Amino acid sequence: MSDPEKIHGARSVTVRSSSVTASVTLTGAHVAPVVFTAGDETAVPYSLAPWQPAEIPEVGPLLDVLRGDFFCLPFGTQPDGPAHGEPASGKWTVSSSSEQAVTLHLDASDSGGSFAKTVSVRDGQTVLYQEIRIRGLAGTFNYGTHPILDFSRQAPASARISTSPMRWSSVYPGVFSDPAIGETQILRPGATFDSLGAIPLEAGGTLDVSRYPTPAGHEDLVMMVNDPDAGPIGWSAAVFDDFVWFSLKDITSFPATLLWISNGGRTQPPWSGRFTGRMGIEDIHSHFHDGLVAARRQPLAHLGMTTARQFDADTSVSLRTVQGVAFTPDGFGRVVDIAMDAPGRVTLTDEDGAALTTEVEWEFALESR
Repeated sequence: MSDPEKIHGARSVTVRSSSVTASVTLTGAHVAPVVFTAGDETAVPYSLAPWQPAEIPEVGPLLDVLRGDFFCLPFGTQPDGPAHGEPASGKWTVSSSSEQAVTLHLDASDSGGSFAKTVSVRDGQTVLYQEIRIRGLAGTFNYGTHPILDFSRQAPASARISTSPMRWSSVYPGVFSDPAIGETQILRPGATFDSLGAIPLEAGGTLDVSRYPTPAGHEDLVMMVNDPDAGPIGWSAAVFDDFVWFSLKDITSFPATLLWISNGGRTQPPWSGRFTGRMGIEDIHSHFHDGLVAARRQPLAHLGMTTARQFDADTSVSLRTVQGVAFTPDGFGRVVDIAMDAPGRVTLTDEDGAALTTEVEWEFALESR
């Protein structure tokens, strides 16, 4: 691991393997940039904000360093603390490190929990492994990951977005984007849907979010709850021009996926209409971004879905995610399946039956191994 240095304006530490270079900010432990390589092929899927830290006055630390992936507990607002919790915006310290792994530590005053975040990479794998170990946390909390991908260099509707099977999917039921402060949303609040290819619009008709970027000028949020009958590991996939980004998660730890469709629908600082073609593909245990109080009410209990988890101060919890890329042949389309059919590898299959296999320790994603 390198000594801390400024990367995109934020003090960061970097881990490296033969195929991945990943930087982690000391503020908020945001992971980006991440560069994946295989031979002469390169993929840089994670977003960096179009502003530098300290560039926009009166912006809090989370938005100041906003980039890549970060962990939130609680997820959203809370009565006495920052939105997305201190893990997403607090000062982390390095507790151990090597060339290919770094562990950072944070004691959070808002929740009372102690957090250790380990980011690691491995030679020969275009994969990023992350673990959040939580100790001393008591009570019911919602939480989630927050990977933001950058599709702004993709041609309109050229990327393909897909997930493993879901049992319930909905547009955010309230006002997600407030026109009074220069925000625009276009999806119908509270509308349920069965396919990312046809999400109801407020003005009538539907929008195909599986083909991204959509026309710029909107900011929308949808939530999808994993179908447990599809297996213990859920997945998401985003096919770019030359590669596919994918994520794997334990659906017991992260029973839902949130799509934050951030495509120029915010005109106020720091966004100023320039945060376009981004999408957060976020694995959560929450009710949308509604925050701690709402999640504790368990608003989806009538559907048999939990939106917050009970923690015991005497029991440590390990939350793990796997995110990586696989370089694709020409014409590789929307992913319809990610099969964990053998130890140490996954097979991704597209809508036309084309398949590619990549090395990844998918078992890492399971909370209890």
